[in-house]
Amino acid sequence: MFNFSFQNPTKIIFGKEQIAALTNNIPPDSKVLLLYGAGSIKRNGVYQQVTAALSDFTWLEFSGIEPNPSFETLMQAADLVRREKIDFLLAVGGGSVIDGAKFIAAAAVFEGDAWQILAEGAKVTSAISLGCVLTLPATGTESNGNSVVTRYETQQKLAFSSPLVYPKFAILDPTVTFSLPVKQVANGVVDAFIHVIEQYLTYPVNSPVQDRFAEGLLQTLIEQGPLALSQPDDYDVRANIMWAATMALNGLIGQGVPQDWSTHMIGHELTACYGLDHAQTLAIVLPALLQQQRRQKREKLLQYGRRVWQLQGTNEEHIIDQAIANTKAFFQQMGVPTQLADYDLSAAAIDTVVAKLVQHKMVKLGEHGDITPDVAQQILQQAM
Repeated sequence: MFNFSFQNPTKIIFGKEQIAALTNNIPPDSKVLLLYGAGSIKRNGVYQQVTAALSDFTWLEFSGIEPNPSFETLMQAADLVRREKIDFLLAVGGGSVIDGAKFIAAAAVFEGDAWQILAEGAKVTSAISLGCVLTLPATGTESNGNSVVTRYETQQKLAFSSPLVYPKFAILDPTVTFSLPVKQVANGVVDAFIHVIEQYLTYPVNSPVQDRFAEGLLQTLIEQGPLALSQPDDYDVRANIMWAATMALNGLIGQGVPQDWSTHMIGHELTACYGLDHAQTLAIVLPALLQQQRRQKREKLLQYGRRVWQLQGTNEEHIIDQAIANTKAFFQQMGVPTQLADYDLSAAAIDTVVAKLVQHKMVKLGEHGDITPDVAQQILQQAM
C-alpha cells in the first residue's frame, strides 16, 4: 500500500426529513445564494423545504445550471456572488449543480481569469463556503473537492480539485430521489459503479481494506441498482444507493492505491463533442477498455471476477472474459447502452475523440500511463 494522508471534512446529514437541518448548519448571519438547475426541485417539493429552512437568512437564488455545467453560466453566478457580497453557497441538485457551485466558490474570489483554474491548473487559494442538498446520487461530489466544468464554445470538459471547495455539509434524504426519471437513476448507478472501478481495478498493492470496501460497494450497486428501477418508492433501496454513491468517491477507497480514470478522460471527450450523458460515455468506454487492458489489469480482473461476480473455475481467461461480459450486461440491465453505435455515432467519432485527447494532452492515461492516443483509438474501435 502506498503512503497517504486522508481527511474528509464534509459533514453528512443522512435520512428522512433532514432538509430542515439546513437551519442549524449554515453559519448564522450568512448571506446565501441558492443554486439549482432547471427547476425540478420546485415540482418535487425540495425547493419549498429548502426555502422554509432559509426563512431566517438573507438569500438570493440562481437557477439554470446545466447538466455538465457550463463555464459561461457559472461565471454569471460568480459575478452575482461578487456583486451581492454572498458569503455562503447552497447547491441543491445533483452532481452538476454541486460541481458548478464548487467552481463558483473558487471563481468568485479568484484574481485573474477564472478559466485558468481549469485550463492551467491555477491554484485555488480561497473559496466561498458551500453546502449542498443532494437530489441525485451518482457522482459523489457532495463529499469531495472535485469539480468538472464544460466550456461549450471550445468543446472542453475540464476538472479541478481543491480541499477548499469541499462542502461544509451534505444533506442526503433518499426520499427526494423517488421522483427521479428512470434514466437518471440508471445513470447514477452506472456512474457510481465506475467511480469504484477506476480506483479498484488497476493492480495489487496489498490493500485488502480498500479492496474489500470497493468490492462491497460494487456488489451493493449490482444488487440494489435493478431494484431501484423496479421498486422506485422503496426507501431502503434508494438509501443504499445514495450512500454507496457517496462512499464511492469520498476519497476513502482510493487511499494508498493506484487509480486509473482513463475511462473518465475518454468519456469526457465524448460528452463534450457529442452531448452524451456522462454515465452513458462511461458505459461505452469501460468494457472495451478492460478488454484492451486485460493483460495490465490481469490480477485485479481475476480478483474482480471471483469476488464480485462469484466466478469459479481454473480457466483464468474465461473468468476475465466473463467478468467483462457481466459488467457490460449489468449496464445494459440498467438500461444504459454500451456501444457507440447505440447512439448513432460512426467511426468518424473515434478520430474526433482521439484528436481531442491529443489536443488536451491526454496522451498517457491509465494507472501505468500506457493508454496513448493509439491505444485509445483501439479501445473506441472495440466500443463501436
